Amino acid sequence: MRDTLLIAVYAFVGAAATGLAGAALLRVVRRRSLTASMAVVAAVGVVAMLAGTLAVAWAMFLSPHDLKVVTTVVAMAAVVSLATALLLGRWVVARSRELTVAARSFGDGGEFAAPAAPATAELDSLSRELAATSAKLAESRERERALETSRRELVAWISHDLRTPLAGLRAMSEALEDGVAADPDRYLRQIRTEVERLNDMVGDLFELSRIHAGTLPLSYTRISLYDLVGDALAGADPLARELGVQLVGGRVEPLPVEVDPKEMSRVLGNLLVNAIRRTPADGTVAVAAERGTGGAVVLSVTDGCGGIPEEDLPRVFDTGWRGSHARTPPAGAGLGLAIVRGIVEAHQGRATVHNIPGGCRFEVVLPAAAS
Repeated sequence: MRDTLLIAVYAFVGAAATGLAGAALLRVVRRRSLTASMAVVAAVGVVAMLAGTLAVAWAMFLSPHDLKVVTTVVAMAAVVSLATALLLGRWVVARSRELTVAARSFGDGGEFAAPAAPATAELDSLSRELAATSAKLAESRERERALETSRRELVAWISHDLRTPLAGLRAMSEALEDGVAADPDRYLRQIRTEVERLNDMVGDLFELSRIHAGTLPLSYTRISLYDLVGDALAGADPLARELGVQLVGGRVEPLPVEVDPKEMSRVLGNLLVNAIRRTPADGTVAVAAERGTGGAVVLSVTDGCGGIPEEDLPRVFDTGWRGSHARTPPAGAGLGLAIVRGIVEAHQGRATVHNIPGGCRFEVVLPAAAS
């Protein structure tokens, strides 16, 4: 028993010394190729065995013949271990380099294509993560391009819409200043109208900037949809009468919702004005409010615009979108529907549109009020 304990102690001391030396060597080569680290690990295992054997032999527990046999066996094991470690290391390094080259492609703006050669479970997991990251980057680049296009269109349209009333205001003010205005009161009324139009446009821009910045303040209040829709219909009725459009709100259920009344009134107002302006005279704009699936509340505005081209449907709520020239309203900068979507999403809802026979239907889905 005592001899066995001494053999174990001498073997542990020899192996421990080798392990410490191996750890120091691994620290030195930690920034080098994985092949070098794997070779060190394989060498430590074999040399530790050899060191333990030599320590036991030094204590005269082994005969010279037995020591020679054990040393020869350990040497052959060392050769095989080092060769295996080098082959494995070179294979892993090669797969890592292939993965690096593939990752460089989507870093330069392309798509990530995983190497076809088999790899370890860790490298395969990394490859899947890189593929998912590449897809997210592609979506981000696409959104960025869409936002940049929308921004350029918005700047162009805003510049055009501002230039026209400003030119009229300058002309009318010069006429009043020079005393050549035939009807000064009419000029003053027109100036007031144009100023209000510009004020509304600036207000829309400010509202949209707060929505995009995520700083839109919301004061939630429990309110009935019946009251909310009734106020919106009353506000849009003068425009509907002027354009000869009939407003219908017979399918409005008195469902409770928790919303910001001011902002949600703006949503309904924008949808109603948009629908009225695009519905021909003697047409009908219908408003409905009903319970949807999952307890949600669905507000809808249906018009008689004749429908929206299918290719334009995904862009309806984009900033500055106005569609074809025939559908361009006489005023505004194409911000109304973008504001609608922003306000609805700030309420954790969603805004959608789809064509129906003879027109289109805008829907606003809001979460149900808490019981």
